[in-house]
Amino acid sequence: MRWLLMALLVFMVCLITITIGSIAKDTIAQNATEHSRVFIIGYMDDSRILQTHKGLGGQKIVTGTRGSGTATRTIDSWIYADSNMEEASITISGTYDYHPYTPPAVFTQSDLRNALCAKNYEVGSVFSETYSNLKDLIKDTNIYQNDYTSIYDIDSEVQGTARIGTRVQKNRDTVPSYSMSGTYVGYVDLRTEFQAGNMSIMSLPCP
Repeated sequence: MRWLLMALLVFMVCLITITIGSIAKDTIAQNATEHSRVFIIGYMDDSRILQTHKGLGGQKIVTGTRGSGTATRTIDSWIYADSNMEEASITISGTYDYHPYTPPAVFTQSDLRNALCAKNYEVGSVFSETYSNLKDLIKDTNIYQNDYTSIYDIDSEVQGTARIGTRVQKNRDTVPSYSMSGTYVGYVDLRTEFQAGNMSIMSLPCP
């Protein structure tokens, strides 16, 4: 009888350990959402990668845009992955008017720069924002971060060069669930809301 009780106790401990491990794994969810709008007169070159797994598994979305000309584009995207669910979605709406772009004569190489880099080790997110070769810049960037989420809100109007980069990666054992890089030259009106969150720790260098 004692051996039966011991075996039952060991079984219950193993079951509790497996259950706790499964719950803990689910709470370390990797997710990101984006709502962005850009109006540009000039050159635009950006790309996005959304994925849930390495290699051939999981869900993957890759987008790319080149320039030049006049463009108005909105993007709504989100990606979510945990041990039980993997989903990715993106909606793109745009109007593109292509023509060769020649920078106005008033643009000159200058030392005027404005840069920001924000990292959240607990969430595993990094965000960078850089402006250079500026004639005019009106910028309002708001950032909120804690151990569970990162929120980046950009509202910028610029004549010059704007570079935006974002990366979300849960830890070194996972792939980046969201990667974005963009370079915009000319007149740019940029609105972006981006949010990422999970509960893991990842040290990410700013690009």
